[in-house]
Amino acid sequence: MRPELNLLFVGMIWGVTNPFVRRGSSGMSKVKKNNSFTQLIADTIFLVFNWKFMIPFLISQIGSVVYFLTLQKSDLTIAVPFTNSLAFLFTAITGWMLGEEKLDSSTLLGLILIMAGIVCYCQ
Repeated sequence: MRPELNLLFVGMIWGVTNPFVRRGSSGMSKVKKNNSFTQLIADTIFLVFNWKFMIPFLISQIGSVVYFLTLQKSDLTIAVPFTNSLAFLFTAITGWMLGEEKLDSSTLLGLILIMAGIVCYCQ
């Protein structure tokens, strides 16, 4: 498979899972403990046993493995901005579809510029 398709897949996976990870970790601020060590343990337990966090987190980690393997066949100076810009694009679209945020004109302009850059890269 072409490295560009793998990077597209990774950007999509990272971007789509971001809003779900954010939603899954939303109750974490209610976990309060006396010291930093017990707080760390309580936060870890909260996240590990919270399926709304763990499922998108694990899917995102699959994307990270694919990214790591793809970097061996890709130019690093292209792969990193390509994947991260795609992740932003998919995060914005997924967040909008979930009703988290409204896409204003500056966000839409940014998404259009990201897509234009990706088209230029793929030519």
